[in-house]
Amino acid sequence: MRQLVAAKTLKRSMLSASNQQTAMTKIEHGLTEHLLDASGLFCPEPVMMLHKKIREIGEGEILYLIATDPSTTRDVPKFCHFLGHELLSTSKDEKTFRYSIRKAIKA
Repeated sequence: MRQLVAAKTLKRSMLSASNQQTAMTKIEHGLTEHLLDASGLFCPEPVMMLHKKIREIGEGEILYLIATDPSTTRDVPKFCHFLGHELLSTSKDEKTFRYSIRKAIKA
């Protein structure tokens, strides 16, 4: 039950995240979610941080990326396509870009 509450908290915090570096919790299906906040950073830093974090997490796990650099709208989809990761969703508000990425599972 505690894990489910933490997962819902993580999802809410992603929608209203402010200056969080990284957070991790279990969701109800046993997968792990990670949060990477690259707000305030400019190209190439958000993608460099994404690459580092993706290497640290397990296959099939989900990484939520928050960024303020508009170039991530081009760079993140290309990063995912090139490395075989699944870009689950993208969203944007006035100043923030959000991405949900599932790390590739190697056969």
